[in-house]
Parts: sequence; C-alpha cells; structure tokens
Amino acid sequence: MNKVFVLVGEASGDLHASNLVKEMNLIQPSLCWEGWGGDLLQKQGVRLRNHIRNLSFMGFIEVIFNIRTILNNFKLCKKQIEDFQPDMLLLVDYPGFNLRMARWAKSKGISVTYYISPQIWAWKASRIKVIKEAVDKMYCILPFEKDYYKKEGFDVSYFGHPLIDAKNNFVNQKELNVPKSKSTIAILPGSREQEVKRKLHIMLEATRKYAEFNIVVACAPNLPSSFYTKYKEDYPFAEFVFGKTYDLLSSADFAIVTSGTATLETAIFRVPQVVCYKSSFLSYKIAKFLVNIRFISLVNLIMDREVVIELIQSDVTIIKIRKELDRLIYDNAYKLSILNAYDEMINLLGNKGCSKKIAQDLLGFYTK
Repeated sequence: MNKVFVLVGEASGDLHASNLVKEMNLIQPSLCWEGWGGDLLQKQGVRLRNHIRNLSFMGFIEVIFNIRTILNNFKLCKKQIEDFQPDMLLLVDYPGFNLRMARWAKSKGISVTYYISPQIWAWKASRIKVIKEAVDKMYCILPFEKDYYKKEGFDVSYFGHPLIDAKNNFVNQKELNVPKSKSTIAILPGSREQEVKRKLHIMLEATRKYAEFNIVVACAPNLPSSFYTKYKEDYPFAEFVFGKTYDLLSSADFAIVTSGTATLETAIFRVPQVVCYKSSFLSYKIAKFLVNIRFISLVNLIMDREVVIELIQSDVTIIKIRKELDRLIYDNAYKLSILNAYDEMINLLGNKGCSKKIAQDLLGFYTK
C-alpha cells in the first residue's frame, strides 16, 4: 500500500486522523496522502483537496438547505479520488457523507477502512448493512461498540480512545492572557457555525455574574476570527482564544461545553462541566423521534449513567446554566463525585498508545 485518500469532515476527526497519519508515516514513511480535512492533517503531510471549514452542516434541516452543496461535494470527492487512484480510502467519522463514499469506493475496487465508527447503536442501525458490504476494516473508539458489532455479526477492532493519547502528548506551551490569581470558567461552544450562533451568547450571558472568574472562550479553528467580533464587543469581560483549547482545559476549573467530542476532552482533563445542546426546533424534533439513546454527552454514554448534567434545547437557558455552575463551584462533594466518575471513565477508555496500535494493525492488515 502506497497511496491513501483520507476523508475527514469535522475538527474532532481532523485531530484523531492527524495522530493516526503521524503514526502510519513513522512506520511507513513512503506513504503518499491526499484527502479532505483540516490544518492538523495538513501538518502531517496530507495534501488537502477540501477543508473542513466547507463541510460542517449540523441538523436535518440544515442539511436540506445545503443539499446542492453536499451533492456537489460528492461529485468533487469522487473525481479527486479517481484522479489520485489510492490503494485505500481512510474514512474518519462523518457517517452521512463517508458511508456513501465507502459504498462507491468499494464498487471501484478501492479498499475501505473506517476509523471512528458511526454511532449506529444510537440511530440508523440499518447502516450496519452498508458497513458489512463496503468496509474492509473498522476501528471503534468506545469500549461498548465492540460488543455491539459482535452481536451484529461484524468483526471490529478496539484499541482504546485516541483522546487519551492526545491529552498525554499535550505540552502546555501557550499562556492564556488572563490573571493567574483567578480561577477560570472555560466555554467550549462548538466548531460549527450554526451551533455556536445558537448557544454562545447564552453561555456568555450566564457567566456575566462570575466577576471573580476568568471567562475564556475556545474559538473554533475552522471559523474566521471576524465571526467572533460581535461577541467580543458584547462581552468584553471574556477572553477569546484560538488554537488553545487544550491549554485552556489544562488550566480551567469549570466549563460550559457543547455536546460532542469536547465533553469527553473536558472530562479527560478532569474539569467539572455542564453540557449544552441546542439545534433548530425541527431538527431537534426529528432527532428526538429517531435517536435511541438515554444521554447525549459521551461521558454519560460511556458510563451509562448521569455523570454530568445535560441541558438540552429549551433547557439551555441563562438561569439553568448558572444553577449548575453554582452547584459545581460551591458543592465540593458534588464536584468530587464528578471527578471520581471521570477517573473511572478514563480507566475504561484504555491505556495510551491507541493511535500507534491502530497504525500498526492497519498497515499489518493490508500487507498480509
């Protein structure tokens, strides 16, 4: 195997894919990479043919509104893959797009590897048919997924969660421009433009009363700095940082976090958090009808119990965020129970070396 086309559609996938590509390059430096992704993949030598800033569409209605762009993306991606003629297509999360590309690539005789399984245990269980037909090798990153796939008659591999490595490899080198004498409340509003617009002003307004804290917002690297100008003007008490999410989490005492990978990152850094999720009204109603899960945050899903409070849709209010923040800040027993649950979860996610183990197994699989 010499040429790999990698497909990433979101910031979290860019992080995990870049670490995997790094390990694969260490084992086989001759690999040639092209694909769709972000700045982190580009730093690992991947020639980007499309950037994740053009790809993030959140919610059912938003997808419909952008259907022409999405259909054009399919055509563009297929053309780029045909021109590149890769030995393998490496798909990372982003299932709505990637599973369709998997089926197409398989029909063209291209080997397909899927890294970070679609959450078919939550919804669209019928996707198992496409996975069985089109995916040669699947790597999961949640501990319960291996048993789920086993029941479905499909063999997958699990080597732990790559965020453990990302955290262990992190070296705090970027100082935050905030007083060290104050504790810090981190705000992680998400990476998609739509979700940030729906929640960031509520999150910031909720923190207005905490004058004794540093309030720091982790800005999405795929959004331009100008996007945050209005928020900076309206909330001058807050600091806005780019490319410093882990630096922020390593120094944060509490956090308000958008549901997604960030909830797990926050937990791995052992920061007590309140989780928020808010989509368009119609998208939420459709999701509520289709999705079959008890929780939305990865922390609660992995632990199969409520560890962190989830504020969903109409519950994402200034009053409710403040109520939970007050509890996290002033109830030490409550805070300790969350930190103990975080430690339990981290143990479940496995030891370090996930990306390296997957790289070794993947390259070994295709050289048999």
